[in-house]
Amino acid sequence: MKAAVLHGQDDIRIEEVDMPRIGHDEVLVRVKATGVCGSDIPRVLGTGAHFYPIILGHEFSGEVVEIGDNVTNVQVGDKVAGAPLVPCHKCIDCLRGHYSQCKHYSFIGSRTSGSWAEYVKMPAINAVKLPNEVGFVEGAFMEPITVALHGLFVMDFKGGSDVAIVGMGTIGLLTLQCAKALGAKNIYAFDIDDEKLKIAKEYGAYCCINTGEEGFKDMIWEATGGRGFEQVIETAGVEFTEKLSLEIASNKGKVMFIGTPSKPITLEPREFEYINRKELTVGGSWMSYSAPFPGKEWELAAYYLKTGQIKVDKLIDRKIGMEAIASAFDDLKILGKVKGKILMEG
Repeated sequence: MKAAVLHGQDDIRIEEVDMPRIGHDEVLVRVKATGVCGSDIPRVLGTGAHFYPIILGHEFSGEVVEIGDNVTNVQVGDKVAGAPLVPCHKCIDCLRGHYSQCKHYSFIGSRTSGSWAEYVKMPAINAVKLPNEVGFVEGAFMEPITVALHGLFVMDFKGGSDVAIVGMGTIGLLTLQCAKALGAKNIYAFDIDDEKLKIAKEYGAYCCINTGEEGFKDMIWEATGGRGFEQVIETAGVEFTEKLSLEIASNKGKVMFIGTPSKPITLEPREFEYINRKELTVGGSWMSYSAPFPGKEWELAAYYLKTGQIKVDKLIDRKIGMEAIASAFDDLKILGKVKGKILMEG
């Protein structure tokens, strides 16, 4: 089969490789759509890959073309999305349903061959059936949607009150739609990019605030009567937004960090004191799984796509063939040139 193989830093080659061979409990999927995740960027352009050569790609959907002897949950011809985490299912964390904390996990597209290929194999339990109403492109967004939902579940998100979402990248815009579907009252969207804030407005934000504009904090205090927000979700993973999230939270508020930082975060004593003085509940979220595996996040993501409560059309920068993947990463080197998700279609 044909695959995009990473041989080293910024060295992707389109090659013919052996087809995956499935085991008794595995399925083989013909990849129809697969995305480039923000976590793939340091793997390709930096030194984040675990080994070389490797086939990346963990956000994907496709058609089941072969099943192992023991497989009963899917059939050949089924349309599925892939849950990329492969936990051990035996350790104490897995037995408690905390699969993201498994110490012995593997991961499709990171520790094993992924979906930047014509075919990918996975445990049958990782294959999530897509409703008939959900297309392959939408199915490739299942994994990032579940990341957003998992963060909301971990923070015990409550509908009926206002929420601030800081960062309107792919995860932020999906979190916005998930929060709306779960009953958020008024959603306040924060970013430095007016184009992303425009999309946020179209997707249901009540108020959009550009954090690059002078006096933007005055808008926050005016909107909240000086109190701040009971629920704040950070999705960008940069120092400015992580500090801002602590600052704009209300007394006794909740702050959930979904964004993953790639650089050191330094808090001054007065900035850390937001946690103490306001008695904030601060939490983090990692991946997107719960019991029974892969979890309610995956079931709900499929439902929201089916009902149209989550839309992905404005989150896509471009759709490409596999041969264009290297040039797409050339564009990712240029700050601001890529405005959304890059998808490979098969």
